[in-house]
Amino acid sequence: MTSSAAPETSGITLPAVYRPTLTRVVLLGIGFALLAALTMMSFLLDSFSGGDRATFIGTGLLGLGVLALLSRPKVVAAPEGVTVVNLTTVRRLAWAEIVRVNLRPGDSWVHLDLADGTSLPAMGIQTGMAREQAIAQARALSALVAERGTGRSTT
Repeated sequence: MTSSAAPETSGITLPAVYRPTLTRVVLLGIGFALLAALTMMSFLLDSFSGGDRATFIGTGLLGLGVLALLSRPKVVAAPEGVTVVNLTTVRRLAWAEIVRVNLRPGDSWVHLDLADGTSLPAMGIQTGMAREQAIAQARALSALVAERGTGRSTT
């Protein structure tokens, strides 16, 4: 019988999910506020027809959708590898595919150097509103890569 407890690695319980929480809260909050304001305006203005109301509400839904897309990025470190969710793409990587975790001064988010010579942005760890949190998350992911992967890992 298998245990439901996640395995421990370098003091980090897997799966570990890294995402810019404050950025996500702000973006989704603005999106819902925009939708509420446009919906309310569409019903408060008596001169609006049904089509006008639908346009206002549709614009609010579109704005919410764009902001939800911007709040989507995350990085999930699991025992079998890393899943990087960016704005429109999802990429699953085995630990051995990741050579290095980079978060250089001035970078907006982490970049993963891969064994095939390419670099993959990992927008789930971004410096925007919480730089210290991003540095801590990058170091944690770097420690996991160093332990589970085959490459070097520096932040």
